[in-house]
Amino acid sequence: MKEQKSFVENSKGCLFLVPTPIGNLEDMTFRAVNTLKEADLVAAEDTRNTKNLLNHFEIPTELISFHEHNTAQRIPELIEKMNDGLKIAQVSDAGAPSISDPGKELVKAAIKEEIPVIPLPGATASITALIASGIEPQPFYFYGFLPRKGKERTQALVDLAQRSETTIVYESPYRVKKTIQDLIERFGDDRQIALARELTKIHEAFLRGSLKDIAAYYEDNDPKGEYVLIIAGKPEEEVAASSDQDLISAVDNLIASGKKPNKAIKEVALTNGLKKQAVYNLYHGIGEEK
Repeated sequence: MKEQKSFVENSKGCLFLVPTPIGNLEDMTFRAVNTLKEADLVAAEDTRNTKNLLNHFEIPTELISFHEHNTAQRIPELIEKMNDGLKIAQVSDAGAPSISDPGKELVKAAIKEEIPVIPLPGATASITALIASGIEPQPFYFYGFLPRKGKERTQALVDLAQRSETTIVYESPYRVKKTIQDLIERFGDDRQIALARELTKIHEAFLRGSLKDIAAYYEDNDPKGEYVLIIAGKPEEEVAASSDQDLISAVDNLIASGKKPNKAIKEVALTNGLKKQAVYNLYHGIGEEK
């Protein structure tokens, strides 16, 4: 175990994680602009998009592409450069690197090489939507994009429906209607939700109400723009009312999806606000009267 200090003199470079605006360029911070100017190289998800951003702020730093399709090739190259003393700033197209965007693999590689990883605060769609949703902001559970189809999507929705925390989901305009219907099937049509679209842009808008209300709205209106869905957690009284059979079925469903029994039991206990040992005993029939 070794503490890694961000701002100390050493022979190595560093990796800056720089959030970029999610729509409004005025959300770029002074520190982000200065960091991109002082960096030796900017690793960008899409060099064309980032070039426009750099030009807007008159940042001359050289760009290199770093995205999900060239991760294996780029990481050794970028690590070598930082070991040689270069300062690299990583950016995604919008928001913070690693949050539903490329980035985590390079962060892990840099940490392994004892290269300082320095995060900058900045724009992120999830928190921006959450604080204006009107739904309890904490605790919250960030999920990101749902699986598109099949068993993985079904299991994700089953799991999320049981969570007592507010859940944050990202969605494209092409799948919002289907996702609302899927949520109704698993969460019930009375669950409260807020949909935020085009955050920080001129057409920013919020749609708030029950899942039933939202479904009715989209019978006459088409989704437009990228969405953040803020879904209220399962009410405490419903969590407490889960029957023994419901808990056992929840464990069985997780095991059927590929999780190990102990992990499934732990997850069911967590989502239902119970002790793991209590769910373990229930599932295995320990303590039952003969």
